[in-house]
Parts: sequence; C-alpha cells; structure tokens
Amino acid sequence: MIYKQLGNTNLNISTLSFGTWAIGGAWGKVNDTEALKGLDCAMDAGVNFFDTADVYGDGHAEELLAKATKGKETEIHIASKFCRSGDISDPQNYSREQVSIYLDNTLRRLNRDTLDLYQIHCPPLEILKDGSVFEVLEKLKEEGKIRYYGVSVETVEEGLYVLENSNASALQVIFNIFRQKPLEELFPKAMEKGVGILARVPLASGLLTGKFSKDATFEEDDHRHFNKQGQSFNIGETFAGIEFEKGVDLSRQLEWIAEGRGNMTQAALKWILEQEAVTSVIPGFRNVKQVEDNLGALNVKDYTPEEQERLVKFYEDHVREYIRGAY
Repeated sequence: MIYKQLGNTNLNISTLSFGTWAIGGAWGKVNDTEALKGLDCAMDAGVNFFDTADVYGDGHAEELLAKATKGKETEIHIASKFCRSGDISDPQNYSREQVSIYLDNTLRRLNRDTLDLYQIHCPPLEILKDGSVFEVLEKLKEEGKIRYYGVSVETVEEGLYVLENSNASALQVIFNIFRQKPLEELFPKAMEKGVGILARVPLASGLLTGKFSKDATFEEDDHRHFNKQGQSFNIGETFAGIEFEKGVDLSRQLEWIAEGRGNMTQAALKWILEQEAVTSVIPGFRNVKQVEDNLGALNVKDYTPEEQERLVKFYEDHVREYIRGAY
C-alpha cells in the first residue's frame, strides 16, 4: 500500500481507500455480513481511511464502520459528512447547534470521541459564501471533536471558492476519466494551497468497469434507477452525469485501457492514482470480491505519456459535451 499526507494535516492515508455509500444503502440490496468482510479485507491490505456520511443508510454505514474498526480507532481514519439530512439551503441547517447535533450523532454511531475529517456534504454555493459554517467547524476543531474539516463539492467553482475562502484541509470531488475538468484549474490550486483531494465516483457508478450493456436494469432503491435523470440529487453523482446508454457507448471506446492492466476497473482507478494532486481515490464496494478488484489497481502498469494524452483528447472530443448537471 502507498500512503500520502492528506493536504496540510498530519494524516497519512492510503492512496486507495474506500467510500461506504454502497454498503449503507441506495445501491440496491445490502448485505452487512459481506460488507464487514469487505471492510476487513481492505484493512488487512493496508487501507487506513474510509469515507462515509450520516445519510448513507441513515447512519447504517457509520455503524458498520464502528463494528469493523473496533479496537483500531487510532489506526483507521474515518471521514464523515453532514447537512443532507436537513434542508441544505437553510442557513439554520449549518448553525452551531444543528452541526453539533449532526456530529454527536455521527460520533455515537462510530463509537468515537473524535472524528478525523468532517466534511460539508455538497452544500449550495450560497452557504459556502455565507461562511458561518466554517466558523462552526473551526470551533469544533478547537474543542477537539474533529481533527480537520473539508468540503465535498459538486462544481469546480465551489471547490475554488473553498480553497480561497476557508481553512479546509480537504476537497472531495467527482473525478474520473469521464470527468476531467478538475485537472485544469482546481487541482493545481489545491496543490498550491496544500489541500488534499479525495476523488469520488471514480468508476462513474460502474460505467468505467465496462460491465454494463444498454439493457441493464437496476433495483428501485438503487440511485442508478431513481436518480438516472437527476430526480433526487445532483445528476453528476449518478453515472458522472452522462446519460446511461451514451455512457455504455463511451465505455466501449475505452476498452483499450485494460490491456496489460487486469481489467477496466483497475485501469480506470490506476489513471486516477497517477494524478499528482489526488491524495486518495475512494471507490465503493459491497463485497470482498469488489474490494480485491479495486485494490488490484495498485499493481498494474503505469500509463505512458501517449496514453495519457489520448485519454485527455478522448474526454475533450467525445465526453465533455455529454456531461449533464452542475460541473
């Protein structure tokens, strides 16, 4: 396993870590036994960082992490997120009182006294510009209830605002072969400011595994079904904002990346791992097989400069115009 310092913090985290949305809910049926085995497998391989949120299964993902990391609280770093269980546009949702309630509930579910990283969960730009939520987080940091804080953003504009107007230690962004815009301005600025980057939706909700056909169907409680057109939240969180059938076509054009790199999953993750600004990539999982598959990305061959250039051109010429939603 390779470790990187998360921005200006003293946390050294595994460059391939895991998100827990899929084991909490909204990805179809969940199996806690399989999820716990997956968490154990990841930790056995040296993964020491997991990302979660209070809305992942209404806290269920946090509870699973508490079970899996019991006795390892000083070794395993956890990041959680808040605000989306309330009205994300209401300033009161970010008040000292309300954020403290969110945090206390998260700490209780995680069975921890302190949270390593607390992230605002995709708030509107207006809330970020108001700025008072950052004052709240600074107070919680002073009190020792959180070690560091960050923001999960939907757009480059939001990310740049956070970098210029807060002391956030980390930015979480949608970033994958289909979503390369952060490379242009956001990532260089984050490196300049000493802010860590957590890359989410790295496989474009599975499109970049190359396993889907156009007639694939998803369970009713899977966001790839109920948020296919952005009905429930930002469409970029589902298939990276690309219409599903088009995404399947685009993934077919990328099959070449798997040559000498195991499979498309590992090749897609490897590309992210090679981006200097990225501290850690956080794919999801539901079982040991998926954990092992994702971990395989650490051991596949590097991209050549020519291949890197080919992927940039592919994004610019064939993908960018099809991305829907805030970006």
